[in-house]
Formats: sequence, structure tokens, C-alpha cells
Amino acid sequence: MHTKIFSATTIGVDAHCVEVEVDLSLGLMNFFIVGLPDTAIKESRQRIQTALKNCGIRIPDRKITVNLAPADLKKEGTLFDLPIAVGILQAAKLLSIPSTFLDETIFMGELSLDGTIKPAKGVLSVACDALRLKKKRLIVPQENAKEAALIKDLEIIGVKTLVELIALLRNEKPLTVQPHTQLNFKKDTKFSCDFSQVKGQEQAKRALKIAAAGRHNILFIGPPGSGKTMLARRLATIMPPMSFEEIVQTSKIYSISGKLKDKSLMMNRPFRAPHHTISQAGLVGGGSSPQPGEISLAHHGILFLDELTEFKRDTLEVLRQPLENKEVSISRALQSVSYPSSFLLVAALNPCPCGFYGDRKKTCSCSPQQISRYLQKLSGPLLDRIDLQIHVPGIEYETIKNKGLTPASSEEMYQSIVPALKSQQERFKDPTCWNATMQSDQIENYCLLSDDAEKIIKKVFDKLHLSMRGYHKVLKVARTIADLEKSTTIEEVHIKESLGYRSLDKYFEKTF
Repeated sequence: MHTKIFSATTIGVDAHCVEVEVDLSLGLMNFFIVGLPDTAIKESRQRIQTALKNCGIRIPDRKITVNLAPADLKKEGTLFDLPIAVGILQAAKLLSIPSTFLDETIFMGELSLDGTIKPAKGVLSVACDALRLKKKRLIVPQENAKEAALIKDLEIIGVKTLVELIALLRNEKPLTVQPHTQLNFKKDTKFSCDFSQVKGQEQAKRALKIAAAGRHNILFIGPPGSGKTMLARRLATIMPPMSFEEIVQTSKIYSISGKLKDKSLMMNRPFRAPHHTISQAGLVGGGSSPQPGEISLAHHGILFLDELTEFKRDTLEVLRQPLENKEVSISRALQSVSYPSSFLLVAALNPCPCGFYGDRKKTCSCSPQQISRYLQKLSGPLLDRIDLQIHVPGIEYETIKNKGLTPASSEEMYQSIVPALKSQQERFKDPTCWNATMQSDQIENYCLLSDDAEKIIKKVFDKLHLSMRGYHKVLKVARTIADLEKSTTIEEVHIKESLGYRSLDKYFEKTF
């Protein structure tokens, strides 16, 4: 007998429907799976047969043929265990599921040998696209039910074991639909790391407020122990809470990567800090079966690259396209996939190999040639994509012991950038558009300069040999500073402050 069960697979972040056709016929008992399956799917034969046996289910001695259609679409992973098992039971007439129910339902899940249904990757992506695929119901592992229930107008049925699923399909137990997952969009005001713990470094904090308000990439330059990493890790605490769309998009990437684990959803902005030994594939994604890399896992969050000059130059250069286009494309012989990568880049580096060039306390032991080679690891095009370059000096003893100094908390700093966030919402009418992402025509419309500001930027353009992108970066940062000051026009003081956030230019001028 022949039957058809529906499942799905993901390519990039999008789901594609897969028809699991199962046929039981007379002949030498065997089990074939065709339709471009990967090794994990081919090995499902042993898992399914053993799981059925350990659940007390005996299937007829027949030749079993499973076709995963469309046959030219590569299928990966273990999520097809469940639909194949249900297809075998339906074809063997051990189940009598109405065709209308099957046509409206997607089955996903991995089987363990005792019949337990284990969680699968990419369930949230499939749930997001289920209605587009003309399905109204998902039967998924219980551990994946909460993430799938984020999507409205979709029936989510979570099951723990194959025996439980069979009882549900035989109407021996009532179908229990997972309730819709309710989200809390209120910003958390209590953090394990808070800016109230950071004494001094007021210029760096000011720069972080600008970065959070306008989504500007930022680079810290300073000696070891000056607090660059500490500052970077607290940036997320002054960023606005994630919207529903951002939570869904970020959680989809983590679902595809199998990194949600015990967390049902990514409610907080991700903070990714890969080691400088990371490969290109680890950073941007890839592999024979493409998977999201660190830049996609940082989607709608922060990518922190510490010791920036220790990364391989060719690894850093692959950041240029994602920083510009907010997505990364990975091409392979059989397919090409794209992953979103709209992240805020925070980088940190020492000013020289020994780390103490320009330090007031310790003398630098590096020669000008060593410093030059060290800084030349960073290309001009990459630096052009970093809006804020901040010198972070070593902290003074008096600052540490000043008990009368009460640093502003993360909540206080966040409240100070709220006016700038509202200004951008009113300006762009688009929650995905920020000052840092303005296009040329938007810069012309919204970056209105006073006469004094125009004179300053004209002088600096030639003196610093700014590229067009660098010129636009100065204007974008100035626009955010003006928003923080509730000014509709960019004034001279805003341009001067924006130009002050180009510390690396000063290092290059001293070195070369």
C-alpha cells in the first residue's frame, strides 16, 4: 500500500515542504530511502525499525520504499524519522488517519531506539512558513512545541513518545494543542553586568550611548586592562528590547543551528564573542552542509571581536559584505543559501604589539616599523565600515577610589537615549532602519547641516582624505548625536564630536 506524509526541511532560514511517500510491497524484505537523503537520513532505517519494535509494534514483512520528494532537493538531518515511521504505520494499515488530516499536517522529529521523540532543528522556521505552505498543523517533539507556538493561527501538537503519538492518531487520547506563546516586551532593568559597575571611562560610555542609539559599529583602542571588554559586554544593557519580529528572526537562526537548547526563544539580544583563531567558515557560516556562522548568530545583537589584529586578515575581510548588506550568502556546488546578519560590531585592539603605545604609565617597547605592521593588518575598507573609533586609556587610581563618584546605571543610560530612538522611529517609519543604515538619499534629506557645521566638514574632508563612505559615517554619527541632544539640525558641536570618534586616524598619522 502507498501513503503520503508531509514534512519539511530548511534551506537557509526558509522552510520547504517535503512529501514523504511510503510504499509497502511484496518482495524480499528490505528498506530503501531515496530522494537525495544525507547520511543521517539513510541511517534512520535502523532507528525507525528498532523504535517500532521496542514500542511493541510489528510491521508486515514487506519491501519498504521511502521517497522524499522533490527528489532534487537535498534533505539533511534526523527530523524525517517521525514522518517516515508514521508513513510506514499508515501504509501497513496499523493507522487509519483521514487524508484531510494528513494533507494539513507537518510531522517532524527524531526517534530514539526506545521510541522517545527527540527535539529537531529548524522547527521555528517551519512553523513560520507553515501557513505559506498551506498547512494548519504541526506535530513536533514536546521540547520544540513552545518555540513553534510562537506563531499564531497554527495548531502545535507536542508529543514525547511514538506510543503517545499513535494513541493520538487512533483517537485513543484527545489532541492537546500547545497554547500560543505569550511574550513580554518590557525591558529588563536588572542585569548581572551593569554600567554602574564601571568607574571612569566617560568618553567610552558616551560613545557606547551613541552606538546603541544609532546602531553604529564601534572600535575600542587601548592598553591591556583598560576595560575594553568590560565596556563591550555591557552594551546590550542599554539597547532597546527586541521586537516580536526580531525575536522570531533571531530564534529561527538558533533553531536551525540547534542552539536553542533549554531556551525556548531568544528573548535577549545575542552577544557573540568568537576567539581570534576562528576560521572564515566559523565566522560567516558554511561547511559542506551550510550552517549559520557567528555573524548570523549575532543577528539583532552584538558581535564582539576582541584582539582584532590577531584575527587573520582574510577572515576579517569577509565581514565587509555582511556589514554593508546585512546578510551573508554562501554558495556551494549544489545550492546557495543566505542568512541574515544585521549585527552591531564591537571590536577591541591594543595600539601596538606590546599594548602600551601612547600610555601615560608604561613606556612602549615597540619600534615604529612594528607598530606600522601591526596596524596594517586592518584594511582601509574594513575601518571605513566602523563608525566610532575610541581611545580607552588606562584607569587612574584616584578614579577607582573615588567613593563620591556614582557611575550611571544601565537603566539611566538607556533612558537618556530613548529620545534618539523615538526620533528615528518617527523619521524612518521603519523599525529596521537606523541612522547607521541610512542610504545616500536619506543622508541628503535628514543630515541637514548648519553653516558652521558645513565649514568644518569641508575642511576635514580634504585633511583626513575621507572616502565617500567615511564622509557619510561622520554625518551619520553627527545625526545620532544631534538626536541625543533633541536637535533637528546638525550643528558645529555635533560635527566636532563626531570627528573626535576617529582615534585610529590619529594613530596612523603618528605611525606613518
